[in-house]
Order: sequence, then C-alpha cells, then structure tokens
Amino acid sequence: IRGYRSQKVVALYLAENGFPFAESTGAGRQGSDITGTVGIDWEVKARTGFNPKAAIDQLKERDNGKDLGIVVLRLNGQGEASIKDWVTLLRLEDLVNLLRDAGYGDKR
Repeated sequence: IRGYRSQKVVALYLAENGFPFAESTGAGRQGSDITGTVGIDWEVKARTGFNPKAAIDQLKERDNGKDLGIVVLRLNGQGEASIKDWVTLLRLEDLVNLLRDAGYGDKR
C-alpha cells in the first residue's frame, strides 16, 4: 500500500511541477510506474531493504534506447509532505548526458 500511495504522490507532484499528464499506473502493472511523461521511465520504490542495483536493473530491462530511466526513493521516515526531499537515482551515463545537454562540461 505504501508503494502504491508513493506512486500516486509522485505523479501528483510531477503534475503540479511541469508534467500535467503524469499519472500513477497502479500496482502490479509492468513497465513505468508513472505514465504521461513522454521520454521518462519512472520506477518508484518505498520499502525497507531497498536494493539499488535491482532497481537500476529493472530500468535497464525496460530500456528502449529513448527513455530516461529514473528511480524515485521514498526513504523510511519520509512522509508525503517531504516529497521534495525524496531521493532519485539514475545511471551515471544518463546524468552526464543530462548535464552536458544542460550546458555543463566541455562542448561535444
């Protein structure tokens, strides 16, 4: 229940912050946990015993070569009101590409 609720909270946060069509997919569905954000594959985790490699592996299994894979973590002790402080993970290669596309680092 906490995981499903966390998905809904993330979708609402995204909808209020530039992704108006973000929607939680619900429990048990294959693929991204949030839809309506073209080009982004979301995996939302809210459980004790989180395994970062397994979450990244989930994204890699779904990788279509186009979407940016992001894991959102709701850590123990983080309520819905603190969503701005929830943690996200992405592969280093993806982060470097994002930073370069945003103008950081040397020009390609």
